[in-house]
Amino acid sequence: MTWSEMQPLLSQACWDTFYMVGWSTLIAVVGGLPLGILLVLTDRGGLLQNVLANRVIGQVVNIARSMPFIILMVALMSFTRWLTGSTIGREAAIVPLAIGAIPFFARLVETAVREVDGGLVEAVQSMGGNTWTVVRKVLVPESLPSLISSATTTIVALIGYSAMAGTVGAGGLGDIAIRYGYQRFETELMWITVGILAVVISVIQFAGDYAARGLHRRGGRSGAAPKLRLLKAKEPATADVGKVA
Repeated sequence: MTWSEMQPLLSQACWDTFYMVGWSTLIAVVGGLPLGILLVLTDRGGLLQNVLANRVIGQVVNIARSMPFIILMVALMSFTRWLTGSTIGREAAIVPLAIGAIPFFARLVETAVREVDGGLVEAVQSMGGNTWTVVRKVLVPESLPSLISSATTTIVALIGYSAMAGTVGAGGLGDIAIRYGYQRFETELMWITVGILAVVISVIQFAGDYAARGLHRRGGRSGAAPKLRLLKAKEPATADVGKVA
């Protein structure tokens, strides 16, 4: 197979892969971020402590994470057909990709949020901040560099999942590698596909690491802000005591 024959195949495959991974990542972040935060909030000592709810959510996440992706695709075929009208194609592949990525990202979010200093949470609470304020002003901003790294890890995993989805007709680079590289013995095309995947993953990993390091260097974590506001809130009371004395 000549390069002029490979190029349109590879171009379409790259677009299909980016399309599947992009939408799956968006859904995984939207679904996994609140789920991961909820796992922290409902745990023992959390702001919304509920041991039963925490165990139920954690068990569901563990079961979903333990299922191999190829089995998950088969198990969700009926749901995928009901949702998209088909079990073949990139739109159909987004369903199992997103469902498989949500619990994966949720656990990464849970780990990132647990690293936040509890003193900052207490500072915001002492100023009258409710749970939503703590989440919005402390937990998410403070864990943002780790959340970016978690999203990067999720994207890399989804690229691997999308290659497996190609084995069942989802399209993308995995489909090209199987259908042409393996079944038609186009070894050169298969290795080109592997090279493209390696380059794409390296670029994404570098971009994610760079963004996370950039937030650390700029002081992207807002840990000082709640403490400063707390000190400012206490200053008038201190001054009044001085006047009375």
